[in-house]
Amino acid sequence: MVYLPDHFAESRPEAMHDLIARFPLATLITVGDDGLAANHIPLLFDPAKGERGTLIGHVARSNDLWRAGYHLGESLAVFQSADAYISPNWYATKRETHEVVPTWNYAVVHAYGELVIHEDEKWLRGVVGRLTKAMESSQAVPWRMSDAPADYLKGMLANIVGIELPVSRMIGKWKVSQNRSAADRATASAGLRSTGDPGDAAMADLIEANGDTNS
Repeated sequence: MVYLPDHFAESRPEAMHDLIARFPLATLITVGDDGLAANHIPLLFDPAKGERGTLIGHVARSNDLWRAGYHLGESLAVFQSADAYISPNWYATKRETHEVVPTWNYAVVHAYGELVIHEDEKWLRGVVGRLTKAMESSQAVPWRMSDAPADYLKGMLANIVGIELPVSRMIGKWKVSQNRSAADRATASAGLRSTGDPGDAAMADLIEANGDTNS
């Protein structure tokens, strides 16, 4: 279970679903007979399937993850968006008391559930089609499965196995300076923007978009 102080808890389903849609590469953590394993797999979230939604994707057939004994009990998919180092030099409080220390900000979603395995070609075609449509949506001319030769595509589908994770619970943690004063949040955001790094700017957006517990 993730350490989750109340002021960093994000309980809005729409916020967690949006993070997954924008950052679909999951770290999928499983427990098997030989211990823990972590795989990095893009997953698509289907909010209409199951009580709390379902994550779907696929792995290489040569990846033992899908085999019996390699995903015992619950698995955990971790999705992460922007993250950034926060220098204590940026806090307004430093100029007043010097009682500040460095920290690291981030936003994550943890989705738990028991893996379901699919080898049916029709199921696989459907999932690959949905993943392709979602991932290609930003392209000027999206690639389509029909662009590939039918025999080639059939062979590629034979080399993958489908996975789905019906979500039993989902936890969001937005550690984005909510525990700092309004002045510290403003100066931390300005400090992040001053670096010129797009990732830092994304964290500044998160700081500015989220409320505080310590104003």
